[in-house]
Amino acid sequence: MRVERVISDENDSFPVGMRVLAVDDDPTCLLLLETLLTKCKYNVTTTSQAITALKMLRENKNKFDLVISDVHMPDMDGFKLLELVGLEMDLPVIMLSANGDTKLVMKGITHGACDYLLKPVRIEELQNIWQHVIRRKKFDRKDRNVSGSQDKPYIDSSEAAGLGNVDQNGKFNKKRKDQNEDEDEERDENGHDNEDLSTQKKPRVVWSVELHRKFVAAVNQLGVESMFLTITIVVC
Repeated sequence: MRVERVISDENDSFPVGMRVLAVDDDPTCLLLLETLLTKCKYNVTTTSQAITALKMLRENKNKFDLVISDVHMPDMDGFKLLELVGLEMDLPVIMLSANGDTKLVMKGITHGACDYLLKPVRIEELQNIWQHVIRRKKFDRKDRNVSGSQDKPYIDSSEAAGLGNVDQNGKFNKKRKDQNEDEDEERDENGHDNEDLSTQKKPRVVWSVELHRKFVAAVNQLGVESMFLTITIVVC
């Protein structure tokens, strides 16, 4: 199975026709960006205003696969647009800038950008941006699967041992339960009921806003150079 088949059964030719919203207040840069994206066989929609881009996304949530926007916009900070798109649409966003300052790149990454490209952007870079859409789709599917499994009733292995076998209707086998209770009493009398704490299940860590803040603080403390590669891998 090819990697691009993960994106959707509706479009077997992906990434051909990938729907990209390009945002840049510089007409020349926007035209160049549109030309390069079109050469990559993407379906491109352009706008010179971040506010217009946000309106288009809100009215057509399912009509875009990826957003690529300049950082410096006159009507809205590019990072603000990045934040709103991430919260409301959960679309991958690529930031563009002529400024390659490391702090600015870090700001884009920590705000949720899946990539940060320097102007003038090269077609070789744009040819690979479809990978961010693939990653986002795959992570969304995993999140749905995890949330779905959490809704199902869960029986801990230690509980199952004490409660006995479960039949097809979810009922416990009382006979097995009584047998387990007798065995537990016997172990208690002999003083051999030493539970190995190392075998107990540990609670699953859930990524939260507070953990994200601590992560960003750690990145700032350790330095960009030592953490940049790892961040680039995990953010998208």
